[in-house]
Amino acid sequence: MIPMASPVIGDSERRAVLDVLDSGMLAQGSRVAEFEETFADYCGVQYAVATSSGTTALQVALLAHGIGPGDEVITSPFTFIASANAILFTGARPVFVDIEPATFNLAPNLIEAAVTPRTTAIMPVHLFGLPAHVASIIAIAEKHDLAVIEDACQAHGAEYGGQRAGSFGTGCFSFYPTKNMTTGEGGMITTDDPDLAEACRVIRQHGMRRPYYHDDLGYNFRMTDVHAAIGLGQIEKLERFNEARIAHAAYLTEHLERVATPTVPDHHRHVFHQYTIRVPHGRRDALRNHLKERGVGTGVYYPVPIHRQTYYTRELGYDDSLPQAERAAEEVLSLPVHPALNHRDLEAIVQAANSFTAGVNDTV
Repeated sequence: MIPMASPVIGDSERRAVLDVLDSGMLAQGSRVAEFEETFADYCGVQYAVATSSGTTALQVALLAHGIGPGDEVITSPFTFIASANAILFTGARPVFVDIEPATFNLAPNLIEAAVTPRTTAIMPVHLFGLPAHVASIIAIAEKHDLAVIEDACQAHGAEYGGQRAGSFGTGCFSFYPTKNMTTGEGGMITTDDPDLAEACRVIRQHGMRRPYYHDDLGYNFRMTDVHAAIGLGQIEKLERFNEARIAHAAYLTEHLERVATPTVPDHHRHVFHQYTIRVPHGRRDALRNHLKERGVGTGVYYPVPIHRQTYYTRELGYDDSLPQAERAAEEVLSLPVHPALNHRDLEAIVQAANSFTAGVNDTV
């Protein structure tokens, strides 16, 4: 079976972890600080603050912006549920705006109509490794004095206009094992604002600015040196990983037949955390089963948009009609694109998919 994801962990990461274990200093320490500095430099920002996960990075960033009960945050309904849950964890309410069918990202032309006196931030999601239309979103945010918190959890190294994701507003990243780079588990917040960076550091560590003096309410959302050691090894390889994903995506796009392949708008660098096609006319599951029978793993990200999830409808009363997100949930299918694929794998994916599409009368 060709898997959907295959984390690439090498000897350098293994040695780095053993060095940390031998040092006896396992909690947040010098390796975390080095990783923060390295990641900030990679993203082109002044500061980076490591956390325990992408979800906690989002929550800490929201709290650092002062977002809480009574506030509204505009975001996407078509993403992993952590994006919206992080807003709920602060006491604020997610306000969902529909997506563009071609990019799966927030439709900028729909955002301003969702702004109310309670709106405090916009949280665009750079889904599947493709940046949202950042310029339009920043313009709306500046007009209404809103924070921009980039959910870049799937977009390490993605670019808009030559500028890296996570450097436009307050960036939030995940290092879950399936991401373009991993620390095993972990997250990162990126910013050019020194006060915001300091607020994030305080919130992630029990509200402390100095040991055992708790000035604010905070959490234990720290990253360990073990995780940071893996991250330092991975970030050295991130551009190589991303270039492999981009090359694999180009091969799939060139050779897949009668399939709606991913869109990459001008001035965007798509780093293909996922390579996601659309399969209309109710054929998605049939194609997925066809590929499974031929040894090709697939994924459906995501089968239910957030505003249709049970907790959101039953407990929070969401009844939005967001047709593009709902249609995407019925049609999307992700194919393997990770760096561990070889040419034979890519040929097998294409052959298996094309053997299905050859048997239908219209474009899948």
